[in-house]
Amino acid sequence: MKMMVPSGVRSVWTVVALTCASLASTTAPAQDQPLQGDAKHGKAISYTCLGCHGIEGYKNAYPMYSVPKLEGQHPEYLAAALQEYRSGDRAHMTMHAQASMLSDQDIADIAAYFAGKPLVSQGKPAGAPPQAATLCVSCHGQDGVAIAPTYPSLAGQHEDYIARAIDEYRKGGRKNPIMKGFAATLKDDDVEVIAKYFAREQHPTLSTESRPYTSLTAKQGE
Repeated sequence: MKMMVPSGVRSVWTVVALTCASLASTTAPAQDQPLQGDAKHGKAISYTCLGCHGIEGYKNAYPMYSVPKLEGQHPEYLAAALQEYRSGDRAHMTMHAQASMLSDQDIADIAAYFAGKPLVSQGKPAGAPPQAATLCVSCHGQDGVAIAPTYPSLAGQHEDYIARAIDEYRKGGRKNPIMKGFAATLKDDDVEVIAKYFAREQHPTLSTESRPYTSLTAKQGE
C-alpha cells in the first residue's frame, strides 16, 4: 500500500532535498587542497577517543545517552563534527576540550581512522519511512546511509543518541541551521519514531570501534 504524503509536506520535502543537494558540495571547508587523513597517525593519537568510542554500549555520564557509533561514517562528516565541537557549534564540554587540542590535520587523521570503511547504500530500505522521517531521508538516505559524505549516516546508530542529537538541534545545543529549522517542527513522538526507524530497521549499519589500542600496548611499527 502506497503511503500518501500531504501536499504541504511534499513541498517542504522538495525544498529540503534541493537545499541538501546544494550544500553537499559546499559544506566542506574551502581549501586549495582538501586535507587527506592519515589513518595510521589517527590511530596513534586516538587512544583517548577510544576510551569512550571504543567500548560497546558505553554511555555519556550526564545526561545519560549512548556514545555514538563511528565506524562506517564518512571521514568528511567526522572531521566536520570534530570541528564543530572545537568551535563550540556543538555543545559538549568533554568533546570541546578534546577537539581544542587538535590541529586540522589531526582531525582529518582521526576521522580517517575511525571511519574505517564507510557504509555504502544497498538501495533497499526496510520499508517505507514513516511520515515523521520523510524529510530525513532527503539527506540521510532511504536506508540511513547518507547521500553525501558531509552528512551523517544514521543506519544502526544508537536510538537514544539519534533522539538526543535531534533534541540538541531543537534546543540550540547544535547550530546547524538546516537541522535546527527541521527539528523545530518535530514533536516528541516524531523524534521517537525517527530514531527507531533508523536505529532498528536499516542496514548496513554503523558499528562501535572494535580496535582495543593504547599508546602503551601498540606494537612497534603499527
